[in-house]
Amino acid sequence: PELGSGGAAAAGGGEAASSQISDAEWEDMMEGFDERSYLNARRWKPGDDPYTLYAFNQRESERIPSDRALKDTRHYRCTTLHYDSDLPLTSIIITFHNEARSTLLRTIKSVLNRTPVHLIHEIILVDDFSNDKSDCQLLTKLPKVKCLRNNKREGLIRSRVQGADAARAKVLTFLDSHCEVNKDWLPPLLQRIQQDPTCVVSPVIDIINMDTFAYVAASADLRGGFDWSLHFKWEQLSPEQQARRTDPTQPIKTPIIAGGLFVIDRSWFNHLGKYDTAMDIWGGENFEISFRVWQCGGSLEILPCSRVGHVFRKKHPYVFPEGNANTYIKNTRRTAEVWMDDFRLFYYSARPAARGKSYGDVRGRVELRKKLKCKSFKWYLDNVYPELKVPDDSDSQSGVIRQRQNCLESGKVEGQETPVLTLAPCTGAEGAPANNQDSHYSMFGASVEAVI
Repeated sequence: PELGSGGAAAAGGGEAASSQISDAEWEDMMEGFDERSYLNARRWKPGDDPYTLYAFNQRESERIPSDRALKDTRHYRCTTLHYDSDLPLTSIIITFHNEARSTLLRTIKSVLNRTPVHLIHEIILVDDFSNDKSDCQLLTKLPKVKCLRNNKREGLIRSRVQGADAARAKVLTFLDSHCEVNKDWLPPLLQRIQQDPTCVVSPVIDIINMDTFAYVAASADLRGGFDWSLHFKWEQLSPEQQARRTDPTQPIKTPIIAGGLFVIDRSWFNHLGKYDTAMDIWGGENFEISFRVWQCGGSLEILPCSRVGHVFRKKHPYVFPEGNANTYIKNTRRTAEVWMDDFRLFYYSARPAARGKSYGDVRGRVELRKKLKCKSFKWYLDNVYPELKVPDDSDSQSGVIRQRQNCLESGKVEGQETPVLTLAPCTGAEGAPANNQDSHYSMFGASVEAVI
């Protein structure tokens, strides 16, 4: 991939080089960027469905200014905190594939307008082979912005590694391409990394409504969690955890990060093995990096005094070459096989479709785990996420699933790996159901497995 730069020094220069830009040069670059032309080239056309291209309301996004004002959603005590004057610089990495120009520009403008300029070494846009290369290239006319374009579709995970490899600052900041950073979002994150370089930190993620683009404050009493199928969910802090939080500005330890927005020391990122680059497109990478950070000597935190808004969509607007579900299964299966030890069996019980699916060669990641002398998944459950209930026999039942005179029955279909479930007249003797009508039901994964 080729790196083009605008305003900032070319990649490879010293860390301070790219921040040496005068106020006058900065203003000239901001004013010289032809925003109207950039946005008009790809505007929503009346009569078109505004959700078709990006799975959010393109019309509404284009109606909102690129530099709109945002309400400060932090706790009022955050405004009284002071941060070191010698915070490390950061390279901000934003990957995208066919992103709406209005949201991509608003992401960058929010960073440029709400971040102390001297803390931004560079903003690296990684264009994952979008249809129009000028989506990225034209933005290099803005201060600090560089464009790195893949020559084929790589997906979020490999694109982030490309960006991280090109970055020159001591700290990496990963953002999604449909975000808006809020006031003073970066100093708390950099301060925590400076205090502890093995800590990986995330802001509180506020909500940008996908229909109206209203910016809505999220609760600061949430952390990341998941179930045994490796489905991410936000969890309310327990009453005990909340009672221990006497200071609302203090970090929140989290078992897992959402994955889209986080900050990490660059040498720690490299030491830990970056990302698993055999994972495809999107999905599951947040589990892999979260387990790896915790099990290999680091920690994950959410910082309530850092706020970044994110457009949450109900579906992906782009195509997964292997299909969304298959890609997610491949990626989470790689995670389970490398990091979850024997507890991976609960993953397979909760996600039976993963059994038999190809997940590639994980020997390199297993070797990495050995080399880093990482802890067991049992340690992770005991010390990081004791709230995740380990299933026992009381969580599962076997027998017939009946509706009046019919029973749930499984059968093979030619050319299809997964059995098909249908309702059919019950067969077999009382207390001894036919094999294809004997089911195993698991509460923790809400999965039904019909024995064939």
